[in-house]
Amino acid sequence: MALDVNTGIAPYDAPEKDLYEIGEMPPLGYVPKNMYAWSIRRERHGEPDKSFQVEVVPTWEIDSHEVLVLVMAAGVNYNGVWAGLGVPISPFDGHKQPYHIAGSDASGIVWKVGDKVKSWKVGDEVVIHCNQDDGDDEECNGGDPMFSPSQRIWGYETHDGSFAQFTRVQAQQLMRRPKHLTWEESACYTLTLATAYRMLFGHEPHDLKPGQNVLVWGASGGLGSYAIQLINAAGANAIGVISEEDKREFVMGLGAKGVINRKDFKCWGQLPKVNSPEYNDWLKEARKFGKAIWDITGKGVNVDMVFEHPGEATFPVSALVVKKGGMVVICAGTSGFNCTFDVRYMWMHQKRLQGSHFAHLKQAASANRMMLERRLDPCMSEVFPWDEIPQAHMKMMRNEHKPGNMAVLVQVPRTGLRTFEDALEAGPKA
Repeated sequence: MALDVNTGIAPYDAPEKDLYEIGEMPPLGYVPKNMYAWSIRRERHGEPDKSFQVEVVPTWEIDSHEVLVLVMAAGVNYNGVWAGLGVPISPFDGHKQPYHIAGSDASGIVWKVGDKVKSWKVGDEVVIHCNQDDGDDEECNGGDPMFSPSQRIWGYETHDGSFAQFTRVQAQQLMRRPKHLTWEESACYTLTLATAYRMLFGHEPHDLKPGQNVLVWGASGGLGSYAIQLINAAGANAIGVISEEDKREFVMGLGAKGVINRKDFKCWGQLPKVNSPEYNDWLKEARKFGKAIWDITGKGVNVDMVFEHPGEATFPVSALVVKKGGMVVICAGTSGFNCTFDVRYMWMHQKRLQGSHFAHLKQAASANRMMLERRLDPCMSEVFPWDEIPQAHMKMMRNEHKPGNMAVLVQVPRTGLRTFEDALEAGPKA
């Protein structure tokens, strides 16, 4: 039977069962004993098409400040690849649980709330941001929650992510879903958008200001596509870097001032030994790359900020081309973790190297507000059905995915649906 509360969702008939098929809806608020999930186990660590397997697992129990969410759709991020591979670390080394459910982005419906949750009720449509903390230390109370010793990423450092029919989150992870978007569009953007927002606006005094210039690596990807839009919205100038010429039009369409194809240059990878012949060759190529930036910004105008995430392949160039007193802000190392650079340029030119990791609730909510106000495009590129979640991660691992952000369907039965009623009508009949 349906839950007897005012949810805004029209009543519907559905049987109470211990397990529902993918796309089959339980009665609103009814929690089945078990659920389907794409599970990773330590002994299966490897590429996603091997490490991800469907299992039937117990549906989550929730604590007083937690919420159970019926997952309609989920987003695909590189941390799912890392979780499957078990590198740079195995998620099991952190949470110590027998299995791991990846997925750090989702759109869905609040299905059950803990007894101390006041801001959300069963039936609310939400998106989920992936930062968790315990809320009881000084950083969570007047500082920056991202510096809390308890800070962790849901779906990567916790084992209860979004690639399952239900997910368990802290109440403070929930934000309003943009109802002008489809379920899958709503599911694909929060992790990358909030990460990009903190990188650009979260590190004073180097927070982005109008008129500044920002070099954006991977400009056609999930992070880059939001960086370009946010930079443009702030009245600053984005210089996008791409690896394939067919991505140029996409990046320019997002609002970039100019685009550079990195394959036109040969200065990638770890820095050669300083002052060696190889270093001198590298420096010539890196300066050619710097001149390509000047062709966009103006002669002698170096970028105020570099938006970094490839890491090993690009970091030496990033540290060189950012202006005196500028900042290289980095949130990942998708090309490798052994970053090298010529430290002379760092100290003599007083450049800042800033690590950045996701975002706290206020930053994530500020970014989400821009999506609610239709000031940003989710840039969803591809949508995969439930059965192809491993294949979506294989495409990401091999850098074969299309520009933008990928989504996967979980309980929503097909693409293009915007309401729960639409999903009920389109789903399998009990």
